[in-house]
Amino acid sequence: MVSITLSVSPEIRMMMKRFPEINWSGFIKGMINRKVKELAWRDEMLKKAGQEEEIDEWAVNLVRNSRKGRLAKLRRAGVVG
Repeated sequence: MVSITLSVSPEIRMMMKRFPEINWSGFIKGMINRKVKELAWRDEMLKKAGQEEEIDEWAVNLVRNSRKGRLAKLRRAGVVG
């Protein structure tokens, strides 16, 4: 396991000492783990969103291509004037 050192101001350290029931190292470790998981989830969602844009573009092009020439066909059939 890797260790990191964190510096806080003397005022914060004094306030932390008022709450000895808190395992500050464990608290910070938990917050780092939580944030890393949130960021990893965000990256995964952004990656998936990029893939969805490709699928959306494909679907839009599919519909556009299927509609090409439709108006001309309807005019020839006498449905549209």
